[in-house]
Amino acid sequence: MAFLKNLTEAATPEYNVNPSLPEKESAAEQDSLRIVIGIMGFLLPIILWAGLWSVSGYNHTLESISHYYYTRVNTAFSVTIGILAIFLIIYKGKKKIDFILSATAGVFALFVIFFPTTNLSPICSHPDYKYAITFINPDDIYSVFHFVSAGIFLVCLALIALFRFPKDDSSNEKPSQLDKFMYRACGIVMLVSLLVTAMGNFGIILNEKYFEYPYSGTFWGETVAVWAFGYSWLLKAGFFKKSRDFLFR
Repeated sequence: MAFLKNLTEAATPEYNVNPSLPEKESAAEQDSLRIVIGIMGFLLPIILWAGLWSVSGYNHTLESISHYYYTRVNTAFSVTIGILAIFLIIYKGKKKIDFILSATAGVFALFVIFFPTTNLSPICSHPDYKYAITFINPDDIYSVFHFVSAGIFLVCLALIALFRFPKDDSSNEKPSQLDKFMYRACGIVMLVSLLVTAMGNFGIILNEKYFEYPYSGTFWGETVAVWAFGYSWLLKAGFFKKSRDFLFR
């Protein structure tokens, strides 16, 4: 029990332990972390699509972002999500709830890699899937756990955008009314995108074919969600204001 208590204390960031520490330096570090997280989230689908096009000449989007795990850009997929997960786990925020939500998102982002989705093709080296490089035949439970993990990952990020970023105690800078609106809009867009994608895959809304190849509705639903996530983190870090000041000062 003592070991578990010490492990928990070591893994949980401390808050308000030493108020004399320079807050500006801490705030700058948190903003830098938010910028990296936001950029990686925003660029993820672009990197995967452009990367696969450049190495194999395949310029169509796949059925989902997760299917890039089975392509020639699987390293970019695994490394990008892995680094993003680690940054989310070490992100501190201003309150414990910030750490809990971001760390939970990071852990389940790792599960997305550890438990890959279903295959692109029914057999290895399928002639219609030249851009695919591997074949894994996971049990159905692996695929289910993959989608559950991806859902929890994005839902946690949506909750941060909806309920934490608009709060005055979420950072050293107080968000304006417009910023609060944009954070909540990003959170809503993420949740709606996930809901539509999930319902579409079960045929509850529209036809299931629109969420499969070649329409790739699942890919675009996931892309909208991660773009909204990336934008909210960049906005929280003051990235757009800092970029404008740098370019036009």
